[in-house]
Order: sequence, then structure tokens, then C-alpha cells
Amino acid sequence: MRIFTSCLIALACFSLNSCFQVKAKEPVVYRFDPGRTALLKDGFAYAPKKAPHRVIAAIAAGNRLQGKPYKWGGGHRIENDTGYDCSGTVSYVLREAGIIKGSLASKAFLHYGRRGEGKWITIYSRNGHVFITIAGLRLDTGGDGMRSGPKWKPWKRGVSGYIMRHPPGL
Repeated sequence: MRIFTSCLIALACFSLNSCFQVKAKEPVVYRFDPGRTALLKDGFAYAPKKAPHRVIAAIAAGNRLQGKPYKWGGGHRIENDTGYDCSGTVSYVLREAGIIKGSLASKAFLHYGRRGEGKWITIYSRNGHVFITIAGLRLDTGGDGMRSGPKWKPWKRGVSGYIMRHPPGL
């Protein structure tokens, strides 16, 4: 009876934790809105003038990754690496913005920060991949059918199987 009760409690805890995740339902689509979203010009992002300092710093960090190749494990052992994978990319911009310390694997982003969409930054995570939107613009190493390295990507990205998280206050 104790084993059954323990299993029932464990199952209830697991189910409740899953209920607290916010599943992404709408595809990520970039639409420029002056003053509210980042401007993408010639492959580089420009933050809205009234964006918080941490958002401006995250966009600047994302710009520094443009042109870097995809590198599995990149950005984890070496902070300023020659290439980056998905979680290395997201970790780099959050770390450079002073939001996190160190780096996280893609699976760890399933429980990072607060649940749901953020006002300025949203992390889309599933087991095996993670990407981020900063001021409405997606920074991703995938989404185009290949591992292309970290790039600002304005085209639509499906989000089936992803959950949304965001840094507190952003």
C-alpha cells in the first residue's frame, strides 16, 4: 500500500509540474513594430530605443554571434567559442546580458525562469532544442531544415512541442 501511495504522489507531482508549463501554440513570426520590436537590417538587430538595458545587451550579444558556425557543444566549455549550438547560443546572450551565470543545456531551459511568454525575451524549449526571441526577433541555430549556426531569423518558425519560459522581469 505504501508503494502504491508513493507512486501516486510522485505521479501527481509530475503531472502538476507539467501543468505549470505553458505550451507554445502560435508559430513565431517576426513583425517589425517601431519602438516595440528589434529592427533587422543587413543581418544585424537593432534594439528599440526604450528597451531595457539587459535587452539591448542581449541583442548586442546576438549580433556578435552572427557568422559563427554551428558547433555541437559550442559555447559551453569555452565562453567565447569559435561556434555555438542552440543552448550555447541562448546561454551566451543571456550571460552577456547579465541574466544568467554560466551556461545551460537545452533541457535545462525547460525549467529556467518563469513560465510563459515574456514581454521582451521568450525562450522556446523542448527536449533537444532551444531558441530565443529578443524584442520580437528570433535568434536560432535551426528552423530552416539545417544547423546553420546562430542567426537572426525573421521567417516563421513552428513551435509544436515547445514550451515558453522567460527571464524574470523581462
